[in-house]
Amino acid sequence: MRSRIHTIEPADNGGLAITHVTEDGTIREEQFDLVVLSVGMEVSKATVEMAERLGVALNHYRFAVTDGFTPVSTSRPGVYACGLFQGPKDIPFSVTEASAAACASAVDLAGARGTRVQVRQLPPEQPDLAEAAPRIGVFVCNCGINIGSVVNVGEVRAYAATLPQVVFVDDNLFTCSQDTQEKIRQIISEQKLNRVVVAACSPRTHEQLFQDTLKACGLNKYLFEMANIRDQDSWVHQKDPVKATEKAKDLVRMAVARAALLKPLVERPLEIKQRGLVIGGGLAGLNAALSLARQDFETVLVEQEKELGGVARRINQTIEGLDVQQYLKDLVEEARNDRRIELLTEAKVVGFSGYKGNFVSQVQIGANGERRQIDHGVVIVATGAREYQPKEFGYAAGSNIMTQLELDELIRDRESTVAQWKRVFMIQCVGSRNDENPNCSRICCQGAVKHALELKDLNPDMDVIILYRDMRTYGLLEDFYTEARGKGVLFSRFSRNEPPEVTAAGDGVEVSFVDHVLQRPMKMKGDAVILGAATVAADTQELATLLKVPRNEDGFFIEAHAKLRPVDFSSEGIYLCGMAHGPKLISESIAQALAAASRAGSFLAATDQTIGGVVAHVDPTHCAACLVCVMSCPYGVPRINEDNVSEINEALCQGCGVCVSECPAGTIHLAHYEDDQIMIKVETLLEGVM
Repeated sequence: MRSRIHTIEPADNGGLAITHVTEDGTIREEQFDLVVLSVGMEVSKATVEMAERLGVALNHYRFAVTDGFTPVSTSRPGVYACGLFQGPKDIPFSVTEASAAACASAVDLAGARGTRVQVRQLPPEQPDLAEAAPRIGVFVCNCGINIGSVVNVGEVRAYAATLPQVVFVDDNLFTCSQDTQEKIRQIISEQKLNRVVVAACSPRTHEQLFQDTLKACGLNKYLFEMANIRDQDSWVHQKDPVKATEKAKDLVRMAVARAALLKPLVERPLEIKQRGLVIGGGLAGLNAALSLARQDFETVLVEQEKELGGVARRINQTIEGLDVQQYLKDLVEEARNDRRIELLTEAKVVGFSGYKGNFVSQVQIGANGERRQIDHGVVIVATGAREYQPKEFGYAAGSNIMTQLELDELIRDRESTVAQWKRVFMIQCVGSRNDENPNCSRICCQGAVKHALELKDLNPDMDVIILYRDMRTYGLLEDFYTEARGKGVLFSRFSRNEPPEVTAAGDGVEVSFVDHVLQRPMKMKGDAVILGAATVAADTQELATLLKVPRNEDGFFIEAHAKLRPVDFSSEGIYLCGMAHGPKLISESIAQALAAASRAGSFLAATDQTIGGVVAHVDPTHCAACLVCVMSCPYGVPRINEDNVSEINEALCQGCGVCVSECPAGTIHLAHYEDDQIMIKVETLLEGVM
C-alpha cells in the first residue's frame, strides 16, 4: 500500500491504529495487531573507535570509505573491509566481500605463501575398525542457550548412556570450542572409542570440525555421526521444552543406531594442476584472472570477442565519477603484460572434461581456427550479460529513442550535441518486471540517476524527467538520488497498467503519462527518450551444458548456496562471478571476481585434498546398462564403459545419491549412506514411537 504514515497510536481494542494518507490524498485510519518497523543500519561507536585506531577513513555515515574499482580496500594499504562495515548489504554479498577481502590479503602475502607452514603430523589410522565391536561416545551440546534454554541437556545425556553400545556420554557448553575438542581427543584415547556421536547444531557447518578431531586420534573421519538437535529441534520447538527434549532423545537414539553401522572409508590424494581457466574477458573476468595471477598461479583467459572489456567498453564513468575507460585500459594492459596470464581472444570453449583439480578444456580460436587443449585445476565463469534490445516505446537504433548504454556512448562521442538538448525523458523498467521477465534488473535506477546528473552537468537548464515504477537506488546510492532531486531532476511514477506513451514529433518526441502527484494526464515534448533497458543473460546454454552447471529460467548461472557458497557452483573446482550470475554494479562485479579468485586460489594452494569417501559405486555383476543412472545424474558422471556396464568416476561423483535411488536393479550403492545405515534410523525411530 503506497502511503505516508502519519501516526501510530494505541487503539481501543488493545491493538494499534495507523493513520496514513493514500496516494490520492485521502486520510485513512486502520487498526492492526502488530506493527513491524523496517529500520536502517548504522555503525556502532565501538566500530568507529576501531577504525580510528586502524587509521581507516569513514564516510559521513561512518561506514568505511572504499573505491569502486578496489571495493574491499580501505584508505590504509593492507587493511581491508567487507560486509556491513562498508555499508548496508544482504548476507550473500557480505559473504562474497569476505572472500574478496581474503583474496586481496592473499595477493599481499603471495610471496610468503608456505614459508611459515607447520605440517600437522596425524597419527596412523587405526586398522580393522570396520569389524570391531562399536564403542560409541556421545557428546551433547548446550550451544550456549541455543539448545540448553529449550532442551533438557542433562536428561538427554542420561538417556544416551542407556543406549546400546554407548560406553561414554558427556555434555558441554560449546562442543565446537577448541577446549572441548581437546577434551574429546583425550576421552577418545582414554575410553578407546571407535565411533563418535555429537548432538549439537548443523553438520553443514560443523561436521568437518569434528571429523578433524577424529583424524587427530587415528580414527577414520567417517566413523562420526551428528544429531542436529538445534536447527531441527530447539529452534523449531521453543515453546514446548518437554516435547523438544523427547525429540532430542529420538534424534540421539537414531544417530547412535546409525553410528554402530558406520564403516571406515578410503580417500585418495588428489593431484592438482595449478592453473586456472577464466571464461569471459569483461571486467569480472579480467579481475579474476589478474587476482589469480597475483597469487602466482598461471591463468588462461578465454574471450569470444575480439576486444576485451565486455559491457564496460560502453560505459564512460561510474555514478561516483570514476573513469571506467581508463581503468579498463589499465586492466587490459596489465593482463597483457603479465607473464602468468595467457589471453585468448576470438576463442570459445568447445570441449570440457575431467574433475576438480584435473580439468581438460578444448578451446577453438577463431571461427574455424586451431583447437588448443588446456589442462587446468579450476574454472571461473565470467561470461557477463547484455543489455535488452527494446521493442517498446518506438525504440529504433540510431534514433532519439535510445537505451541508457547508448546514451553513455553518445555523451562520449557527441557531447556537444547532447548539451544542446532542452528536455529529456527517461523511462524505467523497460523489458523487466513484466510477464516475460518478472525480475528487477537492479542497476537501471542508478544508471538513470547517473546520466541525469551528467546531463545536468552538461546543461543545468535541461529538463530531465525520470518516469519510473519504483526507484531502487539501494544502499549508499540513495545520496545520488537526493542530489538529482536537489538539481531539479523530476521523478514521476507510473503504474504497470498505465505506462507512458511515446510518439515522434518532428525532430523530437512527445511523451504522454499520468502524473501520480497531480493525478492528471500530462503530454510533453522533448528532444530524446532514454530507456532503462533490462539486463539479460548472455547466451550460455552450450557452455552450461559443457560444464554441467545450472542456470535459472532467465539464463543466469546459479550458485551452490546463496548464503554459504555465493561464488561456487555445486560442482567442485568451478566458480562464478560478475553479471553471468545476475545484474551487478561494476564494484559488485569486481568484488565477486576477487571472491571467485579467492576460492579458486585457495583450492589450487591446498595440496592435501583427497577424492573418494562419500561416492557411489556400481556392482557390475547386476548392472543391465539400462542408462537410468546416466540420464538421472545431475552432474553427468555415470557412463557405460567398454564392458557394457555403468561406471562412476569417484573423482567426479558428488555423493548426491540420485543414481542410487533411481537404479531399478539396486546395483548402485552410496558409501556412508548404505541402505542399512539409513533404514536403521527409521526403524529405531519407530521403535520409540511404538
